[in-house]
Amino acid sequence: MEATKTKQETITIIVTRQNDPSSAPYEETFHVPYRENMNVISALMEIRRNPVNAEGKETTPIYWDMNCLEEVCGACSMVINGTPRQSCAALIDKLEQPIRLEPMATFPIIRDLAVDRSQMFDSLKKVKAWVPIDGTYDLGPGPRMPEKKRQWAYELSKCMTCGVCLEACPNVNDKSDFIGPAPISQVRLFNSHPTGAMNKAERLEALMGEGGIGSCGNSQNCVQVCPKGIPLTTSIAELNRATNIQSFKNFFGSDTNY
Repeated sequence: MEATKTKQETITIIVTRQNDPSSAPYEETFHVPYRENMNVISALMEIRRNPVNAEGKETTPIYWDMNCLEEVCGACSMVINGTPRQSCAALIDKLEQPIRLEPMATFPIIRDLAVDRSQMFDSLKKVKAWVPIDGTYDLGPGPRMPEKKRQWAYELSKCMTCGVCLEACPNVNDKSDFIGPAPISQVRLFNSHPTGAMNKAERLEALMGEGGIGSCGNSQNCVQVCPKGIPLTTSIAELNRATNIQSFKNFFGSDTNY
């Protein structure tokens, strides 16, 4: 007969906190009542409801970012027990205790567990990660993509700019201007689109500049932590080839874009 598992009454969470960007970080421990099917977000909400630390002292509620709670928006990224991931998908029952929560160190801190991911969005602007449409007239349904191509392109489109791959990448740091794996993969996505391909050379030129694909050290940490399983290293390898071809086109003066 299988033994009945004794349910824990509380869980222990150690949070790395910081009052503002200029203040020093510190750790604060909390004991949170255990419930079945809890995730990290629900534990943080419990602390917000009753902001009392493990010493029984009242404190300020923990500040963090969240939105969809369905691992779609990417807003709730943080470092959980040493691994960058989405806190909405981190189940308490599957985490070793005490649970340690830290902000992602790659991005500027805002407060507590919330960080400023603006550099990711700036990188997407740099590589023109969109299909330009001026909106002056109806373009119709647009060109069709072969099903096989559409399938792998869909995998790339799952990127939610959560920043987890940048946090795991050793080449993204305050001493480097490397844009990181996510924006590079988005170049592959939009260059594969029949309409987006019209700006293919422009995107590749951006990747060939400072902080582009040449700064990748091929550590492959990014693909291991991506919550959507996006083949980031495959995209990087493909764009290494594409940028080399583009450099030859530039040297020989080709005006073709395929």
